[in-house]
Amino acid sequence: MDLYVSYLGQAYHHVRHTCPLLRAALDRCNSEDRALAGALREYILEEEGHEAWILDDIRDLVGPATVEHTIEYEGDPPVRALVGFMYDAIARRGPHAMLGMVHVLEGMSVQLAEKAAAAIAGHIGETPDQGFRYMMSHGSLDQEHVVFFRDLVNDISDPASQAQIIDTANMVYYLWGRMFDELDQSNEGASRAA
Repeated sequence: MDLYVSYLGQAYHHVRHTCPLLRAALDRCNSEDRALAGALREYILEEEGHEAWILDDIRDLVGPATVEHTIEYEGDPPVRALVGFMYDAIARRGPHAMLGMVHVLEGMSVQLAEKAAAAIAGHIGETPDQGFRYMMSHGSLDQEHVVFFRDLVNDISDPASQAQIIDTANMVYYLWGRMFDELDQSNEGASRAA
């Protein structure tokens, strides 16, 4: 359970920045970005409050003290780098960079979230309805996001915008992978110490 709670703590720190990042991308949209601006507005409405779900899950599993620690902590280096990179990419390169992050995180959610939540819950002797709200909500629901994303991206013909999306996706894949590597290393270290 410690590894799962650690994962939720890291997820909290990127998820709490999702809506501010979406708003930053929306602010960078110009008159030629009407479709993107509309998608970002819709996505903001759908993503608001998801960080609270994570804190509720942590509270359900291990109590309020861990929630307070999670809020106070800024996240491990890969998550901090991911968040900082996204603000920078949007500010320097443009609003389409946000779609690279959306691709990675929504695509992974669809593939893994519900199955992972059920497997973890079974392993730790919990039911997926308590402590797994965030993960369970990001499976079938996000399939709609993936289709919406695909349709939006398929309509983008500008090579510079396409490059923003691809470069950002590559960086987010890398940094998200580093986050999992560090969680795994921390978990192995804790297991050896016990």
